Amino acid sequence: MTTPRIALPTAHIEVWSDIACPWCYIGKRRFTAALDEFEHRDRVEVTWRSYQLAPETPVGRRKPEADALAEMKGMPLEQVRQMFSQVSGAAAEVGVEIDFDTVIAANTFDAHRLVHLAGARGEDLVEALFHAHFVEGDVVDDRETLVRIAASAGLDADLVRAALESDAAADAVRADLLAARQLGVTGVPFFVANRAVAVSGAQPEDVFLALLQRAIEDVDSEEDQSVRDAR
Repeated sequence: MTTPRIALPTAHIEVWSDIACPWCYIGKRRFTAALDEFEHRDRVEVTWRSYQLAPETPVGRRKPEADALAEMKGMPLEQVRQMFSQVSGAAAEVGVEIDFDTVIAANTFDAHRLVHLAGARGEDLVEALFHAHFVEGDVVDDRETLVRIAASAGLDADLVRAALESDAAADAVRADLLAARQLGVTGVPFFVANRAVAVSGAQPEDVFLALLQRAIEDVDSEEDQSVRDAR
């Protein structure tokens, strides 16, 4: 007779990030590498949350990212390019080749709606959106471009197009933005384990492994306490 397998509690990691944030892309790669290495991977649930670094960016403006950031921060263009060079170097270390000369500044609200609409394919879509924005130079506030990206991640193009033309998932994005404010998130990427422990920034893999281990230990401790209370 086979002994029934006992279901172990699941740890929940929420990741606030923005498609237009290169450090979020780098952080995602490092976090994913840590997650793939983690011995309790099957007990971790990950939810990608919405955040907008520049919500005031006009849809369809199509301004080069370097020019847009220089304007927004009031910085010399050469200083922005130096910053981008450092970011590109960090991205290359995780297998991402960013050419900031081709990156177009975009309003990411619709892209975040799309991630919510993707459901179980959300992680794949986040990766596809990052790649499209930073590597391919796609304009990720153009809805037909978003439809194409979504289709490449396995979503139905017609359903995505219809959803984007409606207000679908807009409230879900706004709820994420509100939750970020309530949690005191001021920069991304921001990783939260079980709404109790947080790590900010594109940290090294060992930091994410420690966060994952803490998340599992916390839910196991809660489970043990629940068992003791039930006796």
